[in-house]
Amino acid sequence: MRKVIVGAFVSVDGVMQAPGGPQEDPVGGFRYGGWLIPYFDESLGVKVGEIFARPFDLLLGRKTYDIFAAHWPYVGPEEPLGALFDQIEKYVATRNENFRPDWQNSQVLGSDAVAAVRKLKEQDGPDLLTQGSTDFLQTLHAHDLVDEMYIMIFPLVLGKGKRLFAEGAQPAAFDLLSTQASDSGVIVNHYARAGNIETGSFAAENPSPAELERRKHLS
Repeated sequence: MRKVIVGAFVSVDGVMQAPGGPQEDPVGGFRYGGWLIPYFDESLGVKVGEIFARPFDLLLGRKTYDIFAAHWPYVGPEEPLGALFDQIEKYVATRNENFRPDWQNSQVLGSDAVAAVRKLKEQDGPDLLTQGSTDFLQTLHAHDLVDEMYIMIFPLVLGKGKRLFAEGAQPAAFDLLSTQASDSGVIVNHYARAGNIETGSFAAENPSPAELERRKHLS
């Protein structure tokens, strides 16, 4: 069985739009493209490298695929991720039935991306790692297809932009497998799916009259 593993750079308020540069994704008038760069020090690079050290294929939404395909095949040998991304399989989710990827070892998931991902998960092979792909992540979360998450939380608030989670996310519990902080203050959390959400209550066994009255006015 293959796992779907989310790799996400996010702000404290959950925005993950355009971390790598101003022209990466200015959609919606987003003005802070490149917010990751001031925090990407050597210690964070080591932690990100650990994520890519495990065997993986890439699972990408169309827009992130386009960003990667316009960048990674053209980097020099000093960027080892370029050669790695060239060699591995890249699966692309797109609503455009006429889209034909031209980056080597790339294939489209087809008209039913959810069914395609479920089928991939049932197969043997390396895990499926997402990068960016905000819109596609909403679909993966909505259908409970995410097994693990590496969420790197940067110490800033962006206020607006595309977010890691949306209203349609499937409620789920996760275990925190590890947490580390980079020298620049980025918190790297590794989570694994842990079943359904459990609830409890701090309420008194015998609610006060004031509490009973309060509940009458809840909408």
